Amino acid sequence: MNEFYISALYIVPTPIGNLSDITYRALETLKNVDIIAAENIKHTTILLKHFNIKNHLILLNKDNENKQSAHLVQELKQGKKIALVSNAGTPIINDPGGILIKKCHFFNIKVIPLPGPCAAITALSASGIINNRFCYEGFLPSKKKSRCDLLYSLKEETRTIIFYESKYRIIESIQDIIEQIDENRHIVIAREITKKWESIHGAKATLILQWLKEDEYRYKGEIVIIIDGFKKLKTKNLSTKTLQTFSMLRKFLSLKTSVLMTSKIHKINKNNLYQYVIKKKSDKII
Repeated sequence: MNEFYISALYIVPTPIGNLSDITYRALETLKNVDIIAAENIKHTTILLKHFNIKNHLILLNKDNENKQSAHLVQELKQGKKIALVSNAGTPIINDPGGILIKKCHFFNIKVIPLPGPCAAITALSASGIINNRFCYEGFLPSKKKSRCDLLYSLKEETRTIIFYESKYRIIESIQDIIEQIDENRHIVIAREITKKWESIHGAKATLILQWLKEDEYRYKGEIVIIIDGFKKLKTKNLSTKTLQTFSMLRKFLSLKTSVLMTSKIHKINKNNLYQYVIKKKSDKII
């Protein structure tokens, strides 16, 4: 049976920038449903006009979600077909609609998700950070204390971490990442994904901060922050001789220079040694 004739709630992803990214299935669904529940009617109307689609739109946003969900469930019970769309990307991810979907499951109403664009996953795929495990944290808190508390709690998160951030707070947030997580942690800033001014740039946190400050256009638009996961210490690679060399150098040189020289003498990864000595800063080897 053609799915477009089934009474159900269709979760329809829409482009995050480039309109060509919409799928044929998404277009056919938007044409064939009875109602489109949109986060922003004006925004969705622009999309529909571009593809010459005429359909009935109803507003479903964070302010009216409870009331509107109850109404839409009644429509679905009567056999209507409804599409749920957000402003951009896959609905529900930081967007309204969760209450409606929960009600659908409660009343055994079929929910059909369509695959499609998602800024977090698209940015991750091009980040160059190799890790099959990741955690999506949504938008960073706008208040500094809440933001710092969250970042500190993720200090030793081994999975790749993904955030969304506003251009108004990106500088402050990167500074907080440096302070709460690690100044040497690798970060990727993905901006305006799929759009004309798309850019993807990665470096250690301190260099990312410097890079952003050099040009305000580097943090205009919609931003995804991707943070490499915490790498657990590989102390088995640090021999007694390595630690003795470091301890001797540290008596006369700075921490940074001691780490650099020890890593060159013993041909080991300097970051591994640096993490080790920071972790053991209360020990006698420092």
